[in-house]
Amino acid sequence: MIYLRLIWSYLKIGFFGFGGGYAMLALIENEIVTPGWISEKTFTDIVAVSQMTPGPIGINSATYIGYVAPMNNGFGSPLWGVLGSILCTLVVILPSFLLVRYASHYIRRHRDSEFIAGMFAGLRPVVVGLIASAALLLMNESNFGSENPDIIKSVALAVAALGINLFTKVHPILIIIAAGAAGWLIF
Repeated sequence: MIYLRLIWSYLKIGFFGFGGGYAMLALIENEIVTPGWISEKTFTDIVAVSQMTPGPIGINSATYIGYVAPMNNGFGSPLWGVLGSILCTLVVILPSFLLVRYASHYIRRHRDSEFIAGMFAGLRPVVVGLIASAALLLMNESNFGSENPDIIKSVALAVAALGINLFTKVHPILIIIAAGAAGWLIF
């Protein structure tokens, strides 16, 4: 059943998704796109929408994927999608909640320990690597390949948004709104 598979996948994502949403993207992609629950293009769209909506990207994407996956696998009613959303959202936050709940006491008690300091020093470069892999993951064939006829427009829009962000003091929310409006007009 799709729900049990989603619960198992999001338990793994929740337990091993260190470093936040971007660091989780490779794991989410492997667990959700590889079995064929959603397409690579849909996954990229989910990441974009999850970025623009309030809240952590990992939880936002879990909520959306939980809604879409059952409906893409034979459950036609939106109520099945709502059930999937609730399950995936709760399951992805459960491991973090439990780990933080029980580990915070230990870390607080041993915060001066060389072991704890070494553990966090080892996790930092891994998280940076996972975030970099998320950027590479989104540079896929459906976004930047030859099958995308609007590649020049997409790259120009991305470069313009990057330039505005780097060289002006325009608030990122305004850049997102402007990019959405430009995308609506261009595409």
